[in-house]
Amino acid sequence: MSITALDYANPFFPVSYVQGEEEYAVREKRIVFNMSDEDLFINGRPLGFFRSTVAVNTVITHVERALIIEKFDAYPDTEALFEQVKKTWVLAYDATHEERHKGVALWRSPKIRLGNIAVNMCFAGSVPLNVGLHREHWGGPQIKEVHVQIVGVGRMQQYYEKDLKTLYREDPMAPGAAHQPMYDENIEYPWHQYETTTKAIFMAVELTPQK
Repeated sequence: MSITALDYANPFFPVSYVQGEEEYAVREKRIVFNMSDEDLFINGRPLGFFRSTVAVNTVITHVERALIIEKFDAYPDTEALFEQVKKTWVLAYDATHEERHKGVALWRSPKIRLGNIAVNMCFAGSVPLNVGLHREHWGGPQIKEVHVQIVGVGRMQQYYEKDLKTLYREDPMAPGAAHQPMYDENIEYPWHQYETTTKAIFMAVELTPQK
């Protein structure tokens, strides 16, 4: 049983990593992201694996492994927040050197690893973002990936081909929302991208399946 303060999103969004807690009290609004195969429960209702929600004035039970994100709604002046984020985080291209990130207004917080899961925050600073359609993720083995909206509004888009004209699915994302996982049973992805509706901050979560 433990509650660990994580600093990868500091100073903007305090994050707690909660493990093995039968009860966890939430007073002010928090984004809750379940990292466990086992459901956690909010007022007796389940929140499944790789799903998220906003909780307030409640007790979360059976928390095997979860992230709790604070202050996502604490910035009435989001433009001022975004300017500070750009001074603190690094451009995604400088971190990944992926060709599709070149020239894209995307900044990234430090990435940390929690066992088999890696997490980081991203600031998408243009509308549209045009981060680039992709099916594979840079570096390392196959991963199970989802995104959680933190500030602003975005959407995950899926395409038949590497062509923006072949869009067939769009999952809207407001603060607290995680999109439905896109990978299949073989951990293969359709062509996809995160796209902005407004300038936005989202959290990327990557799970490396155990062999």
